[in-house]
Amino acid sequence: MPRFPSVIEGAYLRDILEQPGAMRRTTQSLAAAPFLTADVLSLCSKHAIERIVLTGMGASFHALHPLHIRLTLAGHFCTMIETSEAIHYLPDLFSKNTLTVAVSQSGESAEIVRLLGDDYLKGPLIGITNTPKSTLARSSSLTFLTEAGPESTVSCKTYLAGLSALHWLGAIFLNEKLTLTAQHLDEAASAVETYLSRWKAHIASLQDELEGIEQIFVTGRGYSLATAGTGGLIMKESTRSASEGMSSAAFRHGPLEMLSRRVLACICLGDSKTASLNRRLYEEANKAQAKALLIGSGSDHPACKLPDCPAPLLPMLEILPVQMLSLALAARLGFEAGNFALASKITATE
Repeated sequence: MPRFPSVIEGAYLRDILEQPGAMRRTTQSLAAAPFLTADVLSLCSKHAIERIVLTGMGASFHALHPLHIRLTLAGHFCTMIETSEAIHYLPDLFSKNTLTVAVSQSGESAEIVRLLGDDYLKGPLIGITNTPKSTLARSSSLTFLTEAGPESTVSCKTYLAGLSALHWLGAIFLNEKLTLTAQHLDEAASAVETYLSRWKAHIASLQDELEGIEQIFVTGRGYSLATAGTGGLIMKESTRSASEGMSSAAFRHGPLEMLSRRVLACICLGDSKTASLNRRLYEEANKAQAKALLIGSGSDHPACKLPDCPAPLLPMLEILPVQMLSLALAARLGFEAGNFALASKITATE
């Protein structure tokens, strides 16, 4: 008899296993549209862009962290804000000299539809969506379509495809060689594929880590904030369990006191700028007798050890152990991960 309940192999798992294909199709589609570079640059020049607003909700919002860092480091005046906060509290962000980059997998999220339909936007819009005939795609000055295909429940393959499209857009803004960008994205897709080829072993190795766990945290810094935010979100959404995603620094400002045998801290090692700080948090969590997992190239856990990759692409790999953890936890709880009881795929109500 197996030691733990088996994973129910439903739609969420199928979508997870399709992630490498979604990433490759998205990259190939963007590479086959060389006019996008000229279109993006022309859009910015024509409207004398002074500011870039990056917006979305849920996983689509968290996916914007790497682009926000890259654009800001390159000298662009860049603001990242949830669409709901922008439209209700800071609508003046959308001036005629503002370029808005909006991300929505469905292109029909309630806040995105309000943004597009209530005359908030005064400047141009670049839409990132998985749905070609959506409100977002039809309303955008320029659309970057992901090629994830239909997704049944929790954001996974659309999230990775969205990260791929946003990385491509960043390469255009930063005047990077797109052939090299395509190569890096293909290598990331191959790394995802290699990791997922051992999904059963990964889930089995994570089952022990969940014994007695009542609360899960996912933390990171820099580019890994995308993983922290999305990781905390999909754990709640796919397993209906208490989880939270936040920066490793924010975790020290209060939540650190929660560390105990009932808490699992999933800590992204991240890039070299703050890896030592994240490792220190991991070591302190262990000393506090909490369960702790270090996610990254320096991990000693087989399900959390990842290959090295360029820092902006880290979230594409870091989310994989969290996905495996969600499948393992749902199996322990006796239900199918990602099988919605109250939520829906498209959030159509504010």
